[in-house]
Amino acid sequence: MSTIKVALAGAGAFGIKHLDAIKLIDGVEVVSLVSRELEKTKETAAKYGIGHVSTELADSLALKDVDAVILCTPTQMHAEQSIACLKAGKHVQVEIPLADSLAGAEAVAALQQQTGLVAMCGHTRRFNPSHQFVHKRIVAGEFAIQQMDVQTYFFRRTNMNALGQPRSWTDHLLWHHAAHTVDLFAYQSGAPIVAANAIQGPIHPILGIAMDMSIQLKAASGAICTLSLSFNNEGPLGTFFRYIGDSATYIARYDDLFNGKDEKIDVSGVAVSMNGIELQDREFFAAIREGREPNASVAQVLPCYRVLHQLEQQLLAQ
Repeated sequence: MSTIKVALAGAGAFGIKHLDAIKLIDGVEVVSLVSRELEKTKETAAKYGIGHVSTELADSLALKDVDAVILCTPTQMHAEQSIACLKAGKHVQVEIPLADSLAGAEAVAALQQQTGLVAMCGHTRRFNPSHQFVHKRIVAGEFAIQQMDVQTYFFRRTNMNALGQPRSWTDHLLWHHAAHTVDLFAYQSGAPIVAANAIQGPIHPILGIAMDMSIQLKAASGAICTLSLSFNNEGPLGTFFRYIGDSATYIARYDDLFNGKDEKIDVSGVAVSMNGIELQDREFFAAIREGREPNASVAQVLPCYRVLHQLEQQLLAQ
């Protein structure tokens, strides 16, 4: 395969991040762009030199020269669209979450096994250099997690994307934002999650979702994790990770990493880029070229969705 031809669905905030990242990766070309509003999609396509535009994913899947698809569409469409891509014979990377139900996640994983195609989910924390630095120390036997303390905080009263633009769907603390940490905790601890508990605050009368949530996790290694999530927080915004280990403490703020004394650690040499989305995309395309399973494959992240399902059942029973 010379140039990998890509269709990208969803030209919102994260779709743009992927388009910017792909420009930095040799041997990859976005040849089709799919999004809900045709005129805006045409404008974006013109900016990035993309020849084919549609409002329907099926149109892109019908293109014979499309090798792979990146899905940056609403959460509720992820499983169905991932299945459509695999049935069309296309490799697929779907932004987090893989699905908004365990049944959806398992269906994607089962079809991937049947097709043998590369199917990957955008669990970006596995790729951020800050977390890669910690992971390499863990793999080398130099650091073992005792506890992770994670805060995921936003301020949201309406359906807005990461650029502050209105969107047509509702985000979710459990199936989207908690998925990052549940997967990362298992990945970094190197052990399955054996206990999980959750409580949530009131349901928003308009959005229909809980605006605050607290989750506790325990891995088979004995490591524990406490995750606090909120859409009610006015700042600072984002996700902040504290790794408490047997030999050090690390604090990760997106791509920045600090030790327990709040001294910054240089992670610029950890990977070829400081951009987690770019590194994620590089892994996707490398796995296609090399015919191998990628980091954050649907099979690897499926246990995360089993935990999310367990937590959802707890919350529904409250």
